Amino acid sequence: MFQKILIANRGEIAVRVIRACRELGIKTVAVYSEADREALHTQLADEAVCIGPAQASESYLNMERILSATVATQAEAIHPGFGFLSENSKFVEMCQKCHVVFIGPSARLIYKMGNKSEARKTMMEAGVPVIPGTKEPVLDVEQALEAAAEIGFPVMIKASFGGGGKGMRIAETKETFAEQFQMAQKEAMNAFGDDTMYIERYVGQPRHIEVQILADKFGNVVQLGERDCSVQRRHQKLIEESPSSAISQKQRKKIGETAIQAAKAVGYENAGTIEFLLDQTGEFFFMEMNTRIQVEHPVTEFVSGVDLIKEQIGIACGLPLSVRQEEIQLKGHAIECRINAENPSKNFMPCPGTIENMHIPGGNGVRVDTAMYTGYSIPPNYDSMIMKVIVYDRDRVSAIAKMRSTLGEVIIDGVQTNIDFQYDILNHKDFEEGNITTHFIRDHYE
Repeated sequence: MFQKILIANRGEIAVRVIRACRELGIKTVAVYSEADREALHTQLADEAVCIGPAQASESYLNMERILSATVATQAEAIHPGFGFLSENSKFVEMCQKCHVVFIGPSARLIYKMGNKSEARKTMMEAGVPVIPGTKEPVLDVEQALEAAAEIGFPVMIKASFGGGGKGMRIAETKETFAEQFQMAQKEAMNAFGDDTMYIERYVGQPRHIEVQILADKFGNVVQLGERDCSVQRRHQKLIEESPSSAISQKQRKKIGETAIQAAKAVGYENAGTIEFLLDQTGEFFFMEMNTRIQVEHPVTEFVSGVDLIKEQIGIACGLPLSVRQEEIQLKGHAIECRINAENPSKNFMPCPGTIENMHIPGGNGVRVDTAMYTGYSIPPNYDSMIMKVIVYDRDRVSAIAKMRSTLGEVIIDGVQTNIDFQYDILNHKDFEEGNITTHFIRDHYE
């Protein structure tokens, strides 16, 4: 096992990794920007190194400074968390050159699956169901329009290296296609430095279903059930749950086997997520693969009893998976609400500021992942998510009741949050009955 790990991240995921390392007896190194000098992860780690100013490009995205901190503190490995450098193949290559273990898949796999059009092509060849669309990437509007006409409108325009909803547009008709394509392409270039696009059939009113997988260096691959992430705003998830109320036992078995098939097709290693769209007829299609730990991993940990961060570290150390597929028994129901420092009544405007008073709820089946504390000043430079509230109970009805009760106990004074908005969703009749799609927020709240 590693003796020391550097966490190349901040906020609640950095705290989460530090706690897992503590339980494993591994020393930790936190890195922080000048804006995060008082952040909780810097206080919990055994060592902390400042890597630059507040701008992420000068700190959490600065590969040279992070690797310098790793070498200077003699850390053997880097855990990237999610976001920032977690899916950057160049960073993985740099780690390898510096003889530092990257806790995640290889650079080749990150690049291959991070290129959405390449990932689609790979899945097609592996026999995994994929939304009908272009097999090869498209570069210009004429080529794209020709492909769209062949697929049939409406179509979804997507950036090959996209993520987080950026570089995505729906073209309803041939007449609107060129404008939507150019807008998506421009956004993709600004966000990812690459304007390669692909086109696929637009799936109306789908559910977003993802399957958590783990794979070790010995060819062992397991799946830990699905998560339903359909409640999202502009492609940003708000509420996640496991299992999905829309999946039958027969579908659950099939989608899990398909996720394993997809992972094996690329020789995957470490933790990853195979993401699918489920249409109104019950058919599911591969959408993309996330080659990292996900924000919503706690709901899977609740229903499976498997610690995904510890498994990640073990796999990177060269250990086999601690569980076999037949040992994984999914039980109960878990729900996660993402709490953001934002004002829903003002178009979800971020609301950084100082937390004047804070109370975190607890109890049986309640978990809160956060890096916040009373007196902490939330910087304006990063993502607005400040807390994840996760609950577990015997079934979905009980879990919803528990989440309502738990959110009612959360106190965060000094900044605006989306807690009331989350509470409103939990009380919506369609959510209660499981009648949700990726359009739920748009249809009911926008």
